[in-house]
Amino acid sequence: MIRSMFKPLMTIGILGVLTGAALAAGDPAAGKVKFTTCAGCHAIPGYTNVYPSYHVPRLGGQHPDYIIAALKAYQSGERQHPTMHANAFSLSEQDQQDIAAYLAGVKTAEAPSPVRGNATAGKTRSATCAACHGVDGNNAIPLYPRLAGQHEDYLRKVLTDYQSGGRKNAIMQGMAAPLSTQDIADLAAYFASQPKGLTVVGQE
Repeated sequence: MIRSMFKPLMTIGILGVLTGAALAAGDPAAGKVKFTTCAGCHAIPGYTNVYPSYHVPRLGGQHPDYIIAALKAYQSGERQHPTMHANAFSLSEQDQQDIAAYLAGVKTAEAPSPVRGNATAGKTRSATCAACHGVDGNNAIPLYPRLAGQHEDYLRKVLTDYQSGGRKNAIMQGMAAPLSTQDIADLAAYFASQPKGLTVVGQE
């Protein structure tokens, strides 16, 4: 039942950034150099966005296809974030592929760190997320983001943005709409606490 419900996601996409996503065929060595301008936020453990305050997402180990799709969404303005738009705007297709290839190869070394919420309750609630994100957030579908090990407060921010319409995606908005504040906290705590997930770049 759950799998049949989520078949459309394979073509429609998730998190509002999948249109036009391409398989990454980049050069990791070149991507490491090009990532230098991103390192000021994404390679600093504990670094946070301000107004509102939340940890910038961990990118090490993320699917390259998803990284490319996200960069395209920031370029087009589909995702609203002034700093990310400015950084992504001038990136060529090759730049995006190189950066994505580099990030995909960064290995997990740091421990996950949920901040708030009940991870046990979140595991139960996560059943409807498993079709796309995997039962523990370590999914094998390259277009959908890994969630395991992501910052708990970042995951809360994303789900809250889907509820409010701050981030656009019909499917994710529908998934987030019925969630209570506690549900969101529990889901975020569960995925953040899962091992073998994402890491801060530079923490190999």
